[in-house]
Amino acid sequence: MHPVKISEALSVAGQPAMADFAALAAQGFKAVINDRPDGEEAGQPGSAAEKKAAGEAGLAYSFIPVTGPTITEADVTAFRAALAQASGPVFAHCKSGTRALTLHVLGEVLDGRMSTDAVIGFGQKLGFDLSGAKAWLDRRAARAPQVTGFYEPMTGSIQYVVTDPATKACAIIDPVLDYDEKSGATTTAQADLILAFIHEQGLRVEWILDTHPHADHFSAAQYLKGKTAAQTAIGAQVVAVQRLWKGLYNLPDLATDGSQWDRLFADGERFSLGSLEASVLFSPGHTLASISYVVGDAAFVHDTLFMPDSGTARADFPGGSASALWASIQAILALPNGTRLFTGHDYQPHGRAPRWESTVGLQKLTNPHVTGQDEASFVALRQARDKTLPMPKLILHALQVNIRGGRLPEPEANGRRYLKIPLNALAGAARDEAAP
Repeated sequence: MHPVKISEALSVAGQPAMADFAALAAQGFKAVINDRPDGEEAGQPGSAAEKKAAGEAGLAYSFIPVTGPTITEADVTAFRAALAQASGPVFAHCKSGTRALTLHVLGEVLDGRMSTDAVIGFGQKLGFDLSGAKAWLDRRAARAPQVTGFYEPMTGSIQYVVTDPATKACAIIDPVLDYDEKSGATTTAQADLILAFIHEQGLRVEWILDTHPHADHFSAAQYLKGKTAAQTAIGAQVVAVQRLWKGLYNLPDLATDGSQWDRLFADGERFSLGSLEASVLFSPGHTLASISYVVGDAAFVHDTLFMPDSGTARADFPGGSASALWASIQAILALPNGTRLFTGHDYQPHGRAPRWESTVGLQKLTNPHVTGQDEASFVALRQARDKTLPMPKLILHALQVNIRGGRLPEPEANGRRYLKIPLNALAGAARDEAAP
């Protein structure tokens, strides 16, 4: 292991031995970033062992596993965040140091501190081939739409700003309204981060799009509509979800015609985002009303497919169906292999950094809920898994807001708003035995 100093804040190298972590601390490093997926080669220590060794040496530890062909903007974001959070110099490694340096350089370019044309020469001076980084930047510049993900850590949700670079028109997909179930407080912190980004980039919001009525967070669609005057939209089958939950909540005055949104999209319907054409795939299974949005070479698949190392979403909510979910997955995987897929949640398996972008081809090759499965085996797998899962802690809080298009209940006579929690409404759900 021979660290190459990139700056006062960062050095990169190949794989360290477990005995090297104490030496890294003695050299003044304060944090380690591991950019190697587990199991790349025989004898590789792996993330769990590295995290333990780093902790024993007093080093902070981050796990951002990447391969050259599958680096995404989420990985670059995670690398930048790990650098920013470190209390001193950072040691980042992969097998040779190239991927670690690639993540750093991509962040420098995206932040405007380095030009794309300077990347190759910068690597050569340090003894690294950064042609892969240059190719990644060239591909990104040519892509439409441009996609920026905003990870919300409380619920593992990802919100998106989807931009047509030619016109600066954008859509916001699945925005989160912050809610603390312990205090009952709502805030707009997440939505305001999105608005700040849109302002900084000089974008114009044309659409605020929900993929389905969410069960784990409140939608910020109405708040953002008030700030931007953009149209709100969701799938046309939301009316079936409204009818189902209207009875469970005993809401006799709730309109169940989808009028809480400006537009209800049917399967196959097309619409415009700036100069880009977008289309809608009806994707039921996780919920009755789930849809996917396909914009250019990007598809926003909500909870139909997670990242390949996380499989697929549950199908046991009221109105859910594992068979319908399987059919929806097949429709998504019929898109071209290079189609970028953006998921709605990430729960950081094995402690890795959040990720939200894959491709159709990668899902086919590496998602265990897809590879080698047929409908019968998938349904059996999904149903067995779902029986072990407690309901999301906010499902009864969130759906009464989200079937109203993100509107909170109207104030009562005392000026306060109240949520209704129906008791024993979700019969047979697994109990969450976790300590409070």
